[in-house]
Amino acid sequence: MSFAKVYSAQVNLLQGAIVTIEVDISKGALYAFSLVGLPDKAVDESKDRVSGAIKNSGYKSPKAQNQKIVVSLSPADLKKEGPFFDLAIAIAYLKATGEIKFNSEKKIFLGELGLDGTLRSVRGALPLAEEAKRRGYEEIYLPKENAIEAALVTGVKVFGADSLAEIIEHINEIKRSLQSDKNRTSSSLQGAKGKIQIQPKTKINYKRMVEGGDFSDIRGQEGAKRGLEIAAAGGHNIAMYGPPGTGKTMLARVFSGLLPDLETDQVLEITGIHSVAGTTRGELVCFPPFRAPHHTSSYVSLIGGGTYPKPGEVTLAHRGVLFLDEFPEFEKRVIESLRQPLEDNIVSISRAKGTAVFPSNFILVAAMNPCPCGNSGTKNKVCICKPSDLDRYKRKLSGPIMDRIDLWVSVGNVDYKKLGGEGMGEKSEKIKERVSRAREVQKNRFKKLGRDISTNSEMNVKDLSNIVKLKKEVRDLLDGSAERLGLSARAYHRVIKIARTIADLENSPEVETNHILEAIQYRPKVSD
Repeated sequence: MSFAKVYSAQVNLLQGAIVTIEVDISKGALYAFSLVGLPDKAVDESKDRVSGAIKNSGYKSPKAQNQKIVVSLSPADLKKEGPFFDLAIAIAYLKATGEIKFNSEKKIFLGELGLDGTLRSVRGALPLAEEAKRRGYEEIYLPKENAIEAALVTGVKVFGADSLAEIIEHINEIKRSLQSDKNRTSSSLQGAKGKIQIQPKTKINYKRMVEGGDFSDIRGQEGAKRGLEIAAAGGHNIAMYGPPGTGKTMLARVFSGLLPDLETDQVLEITGIHSVAGTTRGELVCFPPFRAPHHTSSYVSLIGGGTYPKPGEVTLAHRGVLFLDEFPEFEKRVIESLRQPLEDNIVSISRAKGTAVFPSNFILVAAMNPCPCGNSGTKNKVCICKPSDLDRYKRKLSGPIMDRIDLWVSVGNVDYKKLGGEGMGEKSEKIKERVSRAREVQKNRFKKLGRDISTNSEMNVKDLSNIVKLKKEVRDLLDGSAERLGLSARAYHRVIKIARTIADLENSPEVETNHILEAIQYRPKVSD
């Protein structure tokens, strides 16, 4: 046989794409090895990795024979990127030469090969396994490092191996026919040396990974802690402003410990995103992600993009926290690019070679100083900034961006007597319990109304009209306050959302006057 066909897959945006590998061998010609089907450099170099891996796995190297090898990767109009296809190309070549024999239907082969035949992990195993299941494939062969991740997908058998030789030993019918037990099933190989079959159901460990300690470790700052509790309960964006060294960064890092544990479908969604980005290293993302890019981060790294669109930090923070420290120090273009993800919870990236829509439902936690030197408005310290510096600093944050941030809290200096004492504040665990109860109230409310949202921050104008019924005195108070403060329509509606979250934290069925008053005080003091 001089022709063989097997199946592989690659990541396409945040999803998988099945790729058919066809190998044709012409004998008697001078040696040639060509790859067709829009391969990039990494794919094109696979012919050398595959040749070395085949030779060092005990088979004759393709380079040692006078033959022309053509490998076709289809669909031909899909650009092939990365080392996903090494294993499939090697298996297809050996099948075409007749050295191995097996039924390649309903099987997917994934993995990068080392020159010694070892299998190396690839990114995106989870979305690739999901696509394989959707397309009706029954078995996936891939590196051990990716096996647990891929095994989260039920309904498809996942085989993890360390090398090309192990996979050949398992699938090769020629070698298997020489064994005494010809009816050996794949499940009996589970305990075989060097081979594992991951069971379809994998237990998920929801152990919290807290970024920076406990709320009880932070002295003072009760107002900021209250604002962060409201932000966690309703999924609201929050900005903290104050002098340097007052605990803004520490508060932001501890904040992730307040968020409720992820549900199973959310674990699969987030793990898939991070797997495509190559940040999981074979692990599961079982907790809300916390992303803290530096203020020198580029537009593409934060929002995503590139010639072939790839996710950025706003997508990697999906269902978690995006912490932007020194917020006004980010480039203005970067800050302004947050408008769509903060408003719509998605980011749409259009390029000449394609358009991608990535999820970006995160909680923005921003931290900033009152001025470039940090001393503006503080006691016992003098601001040394020029008026032009102050104007430039304030212009970094436009009105639309400030409108999209729900809560603005001041983080002032702490009394030195409090700093020397032991941590007596409320622990994160107690705050998290209140946050989880409020989230459950919101979830049940939206479920009864048939809305596919989970937090108050996701409500649109129609939801506010149907769900949040304000009493006349409460509405009058809100209208009067909005007129005095000059609130925009967006800010007006966000005040109602915050008030509804405060009511949920207090287990109040109605939004009362005190809830509106507290919500209003979190709007930015633009006159300061």
